[in-house]
Amino acid sequence: MDKQESGGWYFGWNIVGAAAVLTLLTVGLRMGIGPFFLPMADGLGFSRSLLSGIVAVGMLCYGLAMPLAGYLVSTRGTRFVLLTGTAIVVASSLWTVFARGPIEFLLSFGVALSVGLAFTSPVALTPVISRWFTRQRGMALFFLSTGSMAGIALMTPTLTFAIAAVGWKETLLAFSVLFALLTVPVALFVMRDTAPEHTDLLPHQIIEGKSAAKPAAKGPAPNVRNALRTLPFWQVALGLFACGYSMNLLGTHGMPMLMDHGFDATTSSLGIGLIGLVAIFSTLVLGRMSDQVERRNILAAIYLVRGLGFFALVMVGAHWELYAAATIGGIVWAGSIALSSAILADVYGIRLVGVLYGLTYLGHQVGGMISSWLGGWAFDTFHTHWVAFGSAGVLLLLAAAISLRLPGRGLVRAPAAVSR
Repeated sequence: MDKQESGGWYFGWNIVGAAAVLTLLTVGLRMGIGPFFLPMADGLGFSRSLLSGIVAVGMLCYGLAMPLAGYLVSTRGTRFVLLTGTAIVVASSLWTVFARGPIEFLLSFGVALSVGLAFTSPVALTPVISRWFTRQRGMALFFLSTGSMAGIALMTPTLTFAIAAVGWKETLLAFSVLFALLTVPVALFVMRDTAPEHTDLLPHQIIEGKSAAKPAAKGPAPNVRNALRTLPFWQVALGLFACGYSMNLLGTHGMPMLMDHGFDATTSSLGIGLIGLVAIFSTLVLGRMSDQVERRNILAAIYLVRGLGFFALVMVGAHWELYAAATIGGIVWAGSIALSSAILADVYGIRLVGVLYGLTYLGHQVGGMISSWLGGWAFDTFHTHWVAFGSAGVLLLLAAAISLRLPGRGLVRAPAAVSR
């Protein structure tokens, strides 16, 4: 039984916990390029613009692999995708360490590693969690987001210290070994694509659901092609574009920006890590709110405060200002991805959430690609970080306005209502 009689433990929470740990490592490395950036550039003899371009291609490949990962999850299962991704991560890490020259580094670190991380990212884990949860779907997906935030909080300073101690190549190899040791058992023994019939619904909710059941709405069955023709899909995608633009900019150029503004490497990494640390706890509150309050309102508030935080972060000059900005930013750093995937499930149903989430996340990574390149190019060209970080703040404010126009929960559930 999935709900144990002694204590009533629901196995779905095991899946959420394991998925959060995997996300910690995946997002921690994907968003932890900052500690690698300057050591890689110095060690390989790359300019900031060249390495930023390689990172940007990696962000795009990460996004392009997302829909493929979502499709394979729906056709081959979560276990297959996770094991495939793990094999690619290990192989590409070895290739990266021995890469010589920009082209080989681009193919190994920029392309192959990004594809492997995409196959083990939240897009591969969101469908199975959405399948196991109905009543607490928002909270479950927010718990998944805690893995992302823990990755930023723990991996950024950890990678910084490890790189300073043993070098970036040894750190990358150690990561790949740890990643494989954790991912393989989780894929084999924890992930289950088949959920109980009534998921996490309480007995009275099951009875109420049966009594309130209505005939299926007339109209075309929802599919990916129909969803792409609807406004909510593009509203979510545009919001995630701004999210990816800002998150990857901070992950790639946050530490270099703070160091250029006079902070040392340790203080810079702790400041970035503090964002993720605060976000772990704020995620728990936002997760509970997301099942009780309109998700679009929470999403808009997250984008609004995060946008203002980007303006503040590029202006800080003292340690207390950095930590204050990081704390405020951390409160709203989590949740945009979890809320977006929950909104997609509300609007289009569980069956399509994997592929649609992958497609919208592609927009997230297109934003990340642009900002990862722009951060290096703009600094080399204009010798300021305001171009990149200021544009991130503006995009987030626009995303807040767009999110307020999303449909309310349940308003676009019927297939007929999904077509414009």
